[in-house]
Amino acid sequence: MINSAVIVGRTGQDPEMKYFETGKVKTSFSIAVDRWSKSGKKTDWYRVELWDKQAEVAGEYLKKGKLVAVEGRIDINQWTDADGNKREAFLIKGTNMRLLGSKADMPAE
Repeated sequence: MINSAVIVGRTGQDPEMKYFETGKVKTSFSIAVDRWSKSGKKTDWYRVELWDKQAEVAGEYLKKGKLVAVEGRIDINQWTDADGNKREAFLIKGTNMRLLGSKADMPAE
């Protein structure tokens, strides 16, 4: 069996970085991917999670609206909400991220 995903789209917000006592770092963000159907353009939203070096790069260079490609696997995040309801959502656990677009899109140094 293969669980592999590649998505290319624009970030929906600035990334959220979280540092752990173990020294690991996680960065989360959403990506909007447009697709076309008979009824017109639709936008699908994907939640992405990156760890370690990829997380650091994403935290430093990604901003809302940036074009990015993410490779990884699809995972299911399960939790219980404040009302006691069991919830779940799909998420892309990224293993590789590529910043796309022009140099003009990159932050000034």
